Amino acid sequence: MLESTVAAIRPLDETAMAAARELQGRLTKPAGSLGALEPLSVRLAGLAGTCPPPLPEPAAVAIFAGDHGVHAQGVTPWPQEVTAQMIANFVAGGAVVNAFARQAGASVTVVDVGVATPLPVAPTADPAGPRLVAANVRAGTRDLTVTAALTRDEARAAVETGIRIAGELVDAGAGILLTGDMGIGNTTPAAALIAAFTGVDPAAATGRGTGVDDETYARKVGVVRAALDRHAPDPADPLGVLAAVGGLEHAALAGLVLGAAARRVPVLLDGVIAVSAALAAAAFAPDAVGAMVAGHRSAEPGATAALRHLGLDPLIDLGLRLGEGTGALLALPVVTGAVRVLHEVATFDSAGVAEK
Repeated sequence: MLESTVAAIRPLDETAMAAARELQGRLTKPAGSLGALEPLSVRLAGLAGTCPPPLPEPAAVAIFAGDHGVHAQGVTPWPQEVTAQMIANFVAGGAVVNAFARQAGASVTVVDVGVATPLPVAPTADPAGPRLVAANVRAGTRDLTVTAALTRDEARAAVETGIRIAGELVDAGAGILLTGDMGIGNTTPAAALIAAFTGVDPAAATGRGTGVDDETYARKVGVVRAALDRHAPDPADPLGVLAAVGGLEHAALAGLVLGAAARRVPVLLDGVIAVSAALAAAAFAPDAVGAMVAGHRSAEPGATAALRHLGLDPLIDLGLRLGEGTGALLALPVVTGAVRVLHEVATFDSAGVAEK
């Protein structure tokens, strides 16, 4: 599945992008006056292969959840059980991501791809509310400071879970996919992934996650550095990088991005976990970047390094660091607006407005 998905990913359609640029130039507004929305609309036309591209709706958030063996190194003060407890909160509709999803009219799918604690809720398939999917590859990763976090087969299984979920959501009618994540300690493997793929120093890739103190932050940077020194992951081998220092939710998110790109559907990236996974997706298939839209700039420093490496500019910058898909949901109306302009704004000719 992974190889066939990567093989299906193609460059953006230059003809459709040229048509979108030409249309932007004829709309009743000064050229370039919509700033970043204009190149975004052009890129989405290239992804869809038509101008104007389809409106990015309905939206579907996919939250991948997993636990981490590196939790044993004291990289976060939060107990690991919180991952499973938050899944129950997602399914009950009580988290921030649920509130923002209701506002945006987006569906929420929660995928247990690697939670260590038994879940307090059962898998669901209720299309009217948040859905929980059981797809646990293993009960959390191994401690990446001691050994590889995953085997290559486990990493592949998680990536292919993300590909499968992307296909299911698109087949159900989703016009845009949004990334979400949950996993206590998951900013540590995210930092390791970012440092591995971009080459930045671990200190520049590592942030304070849920807001750790100076002592815990220093320990966290040391853990990331030690893991990279131990495994020396090769960025040309994305599956190997995910296996060595990644998390199950990171691998699944990489698969979601690949699955969306193969289906020519945009994927709106959330924060640092999502962009660390996006680096892996881009390493598998460079053209997958064409399907990526950076929803926001996470307060985690590694997110900026990852976005710079991907060549993506975030749509909003609110100092967010929650995860879950919250920043992507807040950026969703911006993406929709960029496309709606091409559908609904009159041209100078059709409106009878004089050009300069």
